[in-house]
Amino acid sequence: MKKWNKIGFMFIALALLAAGCSGEEESSADGKVELVAWAWNVNVGALEDAIAIYQEEHPDVALKVEDIGRLDVYDKLATGLAAGGVGLPDIVLVEDDRIAGYLEAFPNEFANLSELGFDKHKEVFPDFKNELTSHNETSYAMPFDAGPVGMFYRRSVFNAAGVDVNAIQTWDDFLEAGTIIKEKTGVYAMPLDMYKDDPIFRMMLSQLGVFYYDEAGNIDLTNPKVVQAMEMLKQFGEAELLKDVDGWNGIVSATINGTVATIPFGVAYSGTIMDQAKDSAGDWGVFLMPAFEEGGNRAANIGGSSFMLVESSKKKQAAYDFMEFFTTDPEVQIIALEDYGLFPSLSTVYDTEAFTSDVQFFGEQKIWTLFAEEIKDVKMPYYTKDYSLGLNEAMKAQASMFNGEDPATALQNAAESLADRTARDINQY
Repeated sequence: MKKWNKIGFMFIALALLAAGCSGEEESSADGKVELVAWAWNVNVGALEDAIAIYQEEHPDVALKVEDIGRLDVYDKLATGLAAGGVGLPDIVLVEDDRIAGYLEAFPNEFANLSELGFDKHKEVFPDFKNELTSHNETSYAMPFDAGPVGMFYRRSVFNAAGVDVNAIQTWDDFLEAGTIIKEKTGVYAMPLDMYKDDPIFRMMLSQLGVFYYDEAGNIDLTNPKVVQAMEMLKQFGEAELLKDVDGWNGIVSATINGTVATIPFGVAYSGTIMDQAKDSAGDWGVFLMPAFEEGGNRAANIGGSSFMLVESSKKKQAAYDFMEFFTTDPEVQIIALEDYGLFPSLSTVYDTEAFTSDVQFFGEQKIWTLFAEEIKDVKMPYYTKDYSLGLNEAMKAQASMFNGEDPATALQNAAESLADRTARDINQY
C-alpha cells in the first residue's frame, strides 16, 4: 500500500469534509433521516424502488443513491477508508470478489453486522454467499445478487446441426457437439477474449471447487484441477471452437449476430440477451455447464455483489434497518429480478410464482428454477486481498497457453510470478 504522510491524510480529510459526508447526526431536527448509498448501473434502480416501498411504513427515511460508476465507487471508497471513513456514504455496494480484500486492508472501517443482528438471516442465503460476506465468522456484508452460471444457447443453431442439448453432460460431450455445430453451421461454440480475460476458466474453476488461491490463502494455480480446467480450454482452442472477441462488447456482438452457439455466463446475462437481442426471442434456452466427468458437479458462479455499511456512518442503525429490509424482503428481491435482472441470493423467493413460471423469451423454459436449483451446489471461491493479482497472472497464463505453451508450464510460471508480486506487497487498495 502506498505510504501516506500525516499532511497528506489531513489534506484528503479536509477536502472530503468540505465536499460533504453522510451527516453528523442520526437524524435532522424534524426527525427525518436521509441515507446515502453508492451503487452503479441497474443496482441504483433496485435501491430506488425499494426505498419507495420502505417509505410506506417508514416515511421519515429517505435514500439518496449516487450512481458514480463501479470503478469510481472503488476509487472513492479506497480514498475515504484511508482517511478513516471521511466522506463515505452510509451504504456501499461491493462486488463479492473485493470484500475479502477490503476487510483485510481496512478491518475496522465496516459495520459489524453480526452485532447488529444480521446473523439470524444466514439460513436464507446460500452457504457460499455467507462465507463471502464474512470474515473470522463475523458478517460484514448483506448478500444481494448472485451469479449462478448457465450455458445460454441458440435453439435454432443446435437444431440445424442436429445436436440434442440434453445429451451434453460433460465437457467432452460439448467438445464433440461444438465440433459438429461448427462443421454443419459455421458457428463457434463459445465467445472468449482469449488473450485478455478468463471468464470461462474462472467458471470451470468454480465448478471444480478450486481457484487462484486455496482456503488458507496460498497460491493454488498449480493444483491439478486448475491445470485440468486450462487443458480443457486448450482443447476448445485447438479445435477452433472459440470465437476470439474483443472484451464485453465483443461477447454482446457475437450474441446479437448469432456467430456463437452458446454463451457461458452468469444469470445476469439473460438480461443482456433480452435487451440486446430482442429479435431472437424464443430462440434461446439454458443448460447447466457441462461437468468434467460423468455425474460431476455442474454448478458454478461468476460475479455477484453484496452491500456493506460504513462504520463511521452517523446513521448506521437506520442504514441497517433499511438494508435488512432490502436484502430479505421477497417482494423487493422479485422486483430486482424481474425489472433489473439481478438474481437474488434470498432463497425464500425461489418457490414463488415469479421463479417457477415459464419464461417466454427463453422458449417457455423455467430458467429461474434452473438457476435456483443450481445455486445450492455452488462452491466457495477464495478470492483473498490479492485477487486482482491472481486474475492478472491467470489471464497471462491463458494467453501463453493459447500461444502454444503447455497449460501446466504456463500455470507454473504464473504461480511463480504471482508469488514474487505478492512478496513485494503490491496492493490494489
